[in-house]
Amino acid sequence: MTASAQAHAVGAAEHALPAGDAEFANAELVLPDRVMRGRVTVSAGEIVEIVEGDAVPAGALDCGGDWLSPGLVELHTDNLERHMRPRPGVDWPHAAAILAHDTELAGIGITTVYDAIRVGSVLSGKKKSYGRYARQMANEILAARASGSLRISHFLHLRAEICSETLTEELGEFGPADRVGILSLMDHTPHQRQFADERQYRTYVQGKYGYSDAEFDAHVVHLLEVKRRFGAQHEADAVASARAWGAVLASHDDTTTDHVAASAAHGAGLAEFPTTLEAAEALRAAGIAVMMGAPNLLRGGSHSGNVAAQTLADAGLLDILSSDYAPASLLMGAVRLGRESGDMARGIRTVTEAPARASGLSDRGALAPGQRADLVRFATADGFPYTKGVWVRGLRVA
Repeated sequence: MTASAQAHAVGAAEHALPAGDAEFANAELVLPDRVMRGRVTVSAGEIVEIVEGDAVPAGALDCGGDWLSPGLVELHTDNLERHMRPRPGVDWPHAAAILAHDTELAGIGITTVYDAIRVGSVLSGKKKSYGRYARQMANEILAARASGSLRISHFLHLRAEICSETLTEELGEFGPADRVGILSLMDHTPHQRQFADERQYRTYVQGKYGYSDAEFDAHVVHLLEVKRRFGAQHEADAVASARAWGAVLASHDDTTTDHVAASAAHGAGLAEFPTTLEAAEALRAAGIAVMMGAPNLLRGGSHSGNVAAQTLADAGLLDILSSDYAPASLLMGAVRLGRESGDMARGIRTVTEAPARASGLSDRGALAPGQRADLVRFATADGFPYTKGVWVRGLRVA
């Protein structure tokens, strides 16, 4: 099944979800290519009409000049893991974590999310080991989706850890029936890609895990050996799995033109967080969509010392924003881009239409007739956006 066929199958299954009728008037409509004061009419969960003007027909919701945009589409977020482990050593009940994650995202305007789940574990060693959980978590997400208890659309994003010991085995637990939407090639081997700078890597690892210098050195030696033993086979198996399932393949932390060439050869359609301008330029030339972190944009740079998202935006090389580790940053980043470029439609497109199309979804992401009525009404205070209503298929969820 191709990625587009997979997305169509998921979308068809979602059409069994409840749908509503509504009308939103007197709003600043963020259309794909411009902003227009007007109203949107929704029937059976789909946009059926868009009309210019500030008239408020009887029964319509008067948005009072607030912005109305498509629902946000999040392709890469660590937020579910944060709810699973709210404190070191605390494993929160997964069903509760999924519901809390879902509710949080709905409240900040995200109406479609690809839940990132790690596949590939390191079981040897002591402090540096991390166990497997992907199949169990996927089962619980799929069960919650089937039960109708979730407010927004949830798809699976498997983060394939190349530098691990169990990736091939864990991938074997998944198949086309899981409708995995994205599979990303995550290579966190020390001294390359995101942490090519050894000092940055040392600061990150020791700060996160409390390693002594000796423990850090042992950690690096161990992971380099894991990559030597398993890396090539894991990469090949991950690429083959994405093709077999019809999942969109994503690269991660491309740093050099050689990395980009390998990503293109694998058939990647999405590049998560390239770390250099050189890589971003090569990705654009290869026709691979570039995604950067909204926290990077808002903070003015990468916490790992890599290329700033703003640099890529200024060069016209930023296609998609992701909230990464801070969900509220997604709308904030899009509005920042829109204001600084003088083109709000461009900014909002990085969190709506662009990620939807990159992940193979054609039924959402734009204010246009025939699209799903996943909508966000928002205003701003001191330059920061805040939501005033969120709808999924025409029904209010936040």
